[in-house]
Amino acid sequence: MSSTTARPTRVRYIMLGLVVLVYFITYLDRVLLSNALPSIQKEYGFPIETMGLVMSCYSWAYAIFQIPGGWFGDKMGPRIALASVVVWWSVFTFLTGLASSLPMLMICLFLIGVGEAGAFPIANRSLSRWMLPSERGVAQGTTHAGSRLASTVTPVLVATLIGLYTWHMPFFLFAAVGLAWASVWFWYYRDVPGEHKSVNKGERDKIVAALGTGARKHQPIPWKRILSSRQMWILASMYFCYGYAINMFLVWYPKYLNAQRGYSLAEMGFFASLTLAAAVVGDVCGGLFSDMIIDRTGRIKFARQSVSIAGFLIGAVFIPLGCWTKDPYLTAAMFGLGVFGLELVVGNAWAVTLDIGGSFAGSCSAVMNTFGNIGGAIVAAATGFIVKYYGWNAAFYVVAGLSVLGAVLFTRIDAGRKLYPDEATSAVV
Repeated sequence: MSSTTARPTRVRYIMLGLVVLVYFITYLDRVLLSNALPSIQKEYGFPIETMGLVMSCYSWAYAIFQIPGGWFGDKMGPRIALASVVVWWSVFTFLTGLASSLPMLMICLFLIGVGEAGAFPIANRSLSRWMLPSERGVAQGTTHAGSRLASTVTPVLVATLIGLYTWHMPFFLFAAVGLAWASVWFWYYRDVPGEHKSVNKGERDKIVAALGTGARKHQPIPWKRILSSRQMWILASMYFCYGYAINMFLVWYPKYLNAQRGYSLAEMGFFASLTLAAAVVGDVCGGLFSDMIIDRTGRIKFARQSVSIAGFLIGAVFIPLGCWTKDPYLTAAMFGLGVFGLELVVGNAWAVTLDIGGSFAGSCSAVMNTFGNIGGAIVAAATGFIVKYYGWNAAFYVVAGLSVLGAVLFTRIDAGRKLYPDEATSAVV
């Protein structure tokens, strides 16, 4: 068949698969920290308040370097930028396994956070020139499902490796995985479809019809437009609420199961994985439901809002119920439903940055994710003190309250109103 009649290739789905993998690897390393910390705490003998401060070294670096990471991705292009940051954090993940003192541990965690800060904004930017608008909800849901799948398997994997070896071994192993992925990404990915030899005319025309011909490769980033946008600040504030809430589970949930519920290391890994498995389902469903609503109604604002608001409210209801139940499996189910609700939000939030940001999706998502990770940094540091003075239930009630606030804020977000129309975004509906 000639190039004009051949069925369109689907190289964009391979790109999506690689992005799903980097989300998975990012969270392998991120969840490794929280699950290894009880063993590290035991070795170093520091109290729970210090444990929170140690975790916040990663969280603050991750928050502070979101915007520089997004800028780096928009400036250099996702091919170079994403490979670079994965190599960076993989090296420092390896060095964390060699940490022999508390200061060295804190420095390594900070530098891992510096590298991982760029991962999601750059990965999001990498999809902006490949995925069609009608595929973005599912694409974002699938990528974040990859991160939550890592959250699900990591507790069991880390507990097993620590049981067989020491807490150092997972850091060495996961560092090698990151370096292998970076090599594959740099070899296969291209910043625009027209540069990839495996993309035929059919797929290229399909992408151009939906997204336009593409903007100039190195455009100045319109920071004034981005930072003066009221919608951008509402989106960022909403994501602060989400970031605080989900990081309670990513950072503190294993410790909660161990300290409050009295679970052993193996039980902690099992029930943490059981609860976080619901996140994978929530990520996929959030994007799927949103795209289905767009397909049937054409109402992108309603689609993103309805799914996300429902998700926040589900979290607000079921997270307190998890605190009050006693049976281990019922507790896991209640918390799991809460996490499911929160994860209905995340794919839609990142899809909004693509919807409104276009060629500057990396920078827009970096601003949003900065606030999400300020929430993550605050929950990492503050929860130790909340637990010390008020107990574990109070820490989860704060999460429920912020979930309600997140739902209210999402009522003011319009995914159909573009931040900066240009040649690259003018064709996106």
